[in-house]
Amino acid sequence: ISTGEAGSKGYLKPDLIKGLVQKVNGTIVECNTAYAGQRETTLDHMKVIESHGFTEIANVDIMDSEGEIKLPVNKGKHLEYDLVGSHFTNYDSIINLAHGKGHMMGGFGANLKNQSIGIASRNGKAYIHSCGQTSVPEDAWTVKYEQSDFIESMAEAALAVSDYMKENDKPIVYITVMNYLSVDW
Repeated sequence: ISTGEAGSKGYLKPDLIKGLVQKVNGTIVECNTAYAGQRETTLDHMKVIESHGFTEIANVDIMDSEGEIKLPVNKGKHLEYDLVGSHFTNYDSIINLAHGKGHMMGGFGANLKNQSIGIASRNGKAYIHSCGQTSVPEDAWTVKYEQSDFIESMAEAALAVSDYMKENDKPIVYITVMNYLSVDW
């Protein structure tokens, strides 16, 4: 899931997802952000996660806290690979629990965004956002690309995750929750 920006209300609240997460003995997973802010480093990110109440309902893993790994992107138009948090391979399944909302760059942020941007390491987020032009977070926001290229890059990264899970006989379940909707134009 996305645990939300500090001070924001647009994320799935722990009270809402607690029953499901605890029933499956789940771990909440996420990676650090490519942009500067309170989720850029693991230490600060964990503070936001704790303040939002997620550590009270489950274990939390910042999957890129100890590095990243490459997953191949088969027949990618923009990406050659996907950079995901190194802890990603520790899990035998994924419940992609998404908060559906309008998203300025991606059109509609939900399961596609979770499976691409959410699982991508900090550098992987830069690589996706730049449509394969750079994996340096500080440079990702200066490159030029079309919005359709970004959406295609997200799809390629999500497919790399899906392919990895399928090749390793690990299931994925997709759930989108529509609450606290935000609309970006």
